[in-house]
Amino acid sequence: MISIVVPTLGRDSLGDLLAALAAQVDGREGLEILLVDDRSTGGGELPVPGALTACTKVLRGRGVGPAAARNLGWRAARFSWVAFLDDDVVTASDWLDRLVADLAVPDRVGGVQGVVRVPLPADRRPTDWERATAGLAEGEWITADMTYRRAALAAVGGFDERFPRAYREDAELAHRIRLTGWRLVHGNRTVTHPVRAEGPWVSLRSQRGNADDALLRRLYGSGWREELGVPAGRRHRHAATTAAGAVAVAALAARLAASGSRAARPFAGAAALAGAVWLAGTARFAYERIAPGPRTRAEVTAMAVTSATIPPLAVTYWLRGWWHGRHEAPCQLVRHRDGVR
Repeated sequence: MISIVVPTLGRDSLGDLLAALAAQVDGREGLEILLVDDRSTGGGELPVPGALTACTKVLRGRGVGPAAARNLGWRAARFSWVAFLDDDVVTASDWLDRLVADLAVPDRVGGVQGVVRVPLPADRRPTDWERATAGLAEGEWITADMTYRRAALAAVGGFDERFPRAYREDAELAHRIRLTGWRLVHGNRTVTHPVRAEGPWVSLRSQRGNADDALLRRLYGSGWREELGVPAGRRHRHAATTAAGAVAVAALAARLAASGSRAARPFAGAAALAGAVWLAGTARFAYERIAPGPRTRAEVTAMAVTSATIPPLAVTYWLRGWWHGRHEAPCQLVRHRDGVR
């Protein structure tokens, strides 16, 4: 009845997930677990508990991202429902029973999302990274715990492998499935998504997702956020801050080149004005990230440095994504007559 697909990079957290599932199997029929080992450099055996060996199959991925790994998994699935789990979640003790109950839905329901809980520190305010992870609890149709009918996945061709990161590929899939007339609903099963340990510069690495946003802009037009139900971002503010910084640097360089002549004065004024705009934009961004956090010295330092670095980095990744996707054709799926729900 149910195929569970887990793409993995062999993280230690996979063992916790599989142990939680093993405690719930208890000889259950109509269940298979497909682990997609997406490590590009191989690695050791995955930690499959003995209770799961009879129903678990390990597939070798191509190491090109979670979209391709999940496609490999669902296409190999034997059952009509495919449950996707991330390898860094832990299922509740009654997750499997609740999953079965969640799937007692009408025929036109093509997918059922689980509840994702992100535990945050009780003794202090969460860091910027912890708050970003906590946003998963509010995400729509995220594959941390999302189950689809195999027929719905087949109808749209599965995940779009042009999205190489665990970012937006799940929202984009859900949008295409709804466009073809399937309904998506929320269930009652629960997984816990612990906050992964990361260094102070993780927010810089996260800016790569702007390239995926640029591709979505190409595929779905300027209203892509509303189409996919994605919250508004800061790209326009980042672009304005980056432009102001670039103008300030260019004007300062021109002033230095014209030093000693009357022509230097206008450049000095332009550099000062653009610099003030850059500083104001950077300070506002830093404050928005520091104010709700723990405000420790390490956190404030990381937020100050990354708040100055993120805007140009985000713009650079967006431009790179726009350039790489410039020849991609806009999505031509026709909205189903029953509409999108």
